[in-house]
Amino acid sequence: MSASPAPDFQLAATGGKTLQLSDFKGRGLVLYFYPKDSTPGCTTEGQDFRDHYAGFQALGWSVLGVSRDSVKSHENFKAKQGFPFDLLSDPDETACQAYGVMKLKNLYGKQVRGVERSTFAIGPDGTLLREWRGVKVPGHVREVLDFLRGPA
Repeated sequence: MSASPAPDFQLAATGGKTLQLSDFKGRGLVLYFYPKDSTPGCTTEGQDFRDHYAGFQALGWSVLGVSRDSVKSHENFKAKQGFPFDLLSDPDETACQAYGVMKLKNLYGKQVRGVERSTFAIGPDGTLLREWRGVKVPGHVREVLDFLRGPA
């Protein structure tokens, strides 16, 4: 399978920044999409990325979280959880659409459109190296790190 270029994005981020894919040229980027700030699964996933952040950094990789929440919501979530990485706000779903993470989900018996928990490993040259879709939180961050470390 040949690596295809990762879709570009330019989104408002925590810390008053606007970030885009080209900002990470020369570094690997783990871009993870999650449904909503401060919900149990998303909090656990973010904490796992936080707790393993040094491991990503040691390999030369950055981590960014993306959801449709506002920057203000992200700032609160990031501060409360002590995340060392930025969160991107995608209220218009531009990055969500580009990465194909919007799905119809069942919530309490109703069909709702939402973000399918997904993670993308984007190489230093901007190519998509691997994608994880429909992610289950337990063990996921370790799986991503293991992939980045390569075959043992």
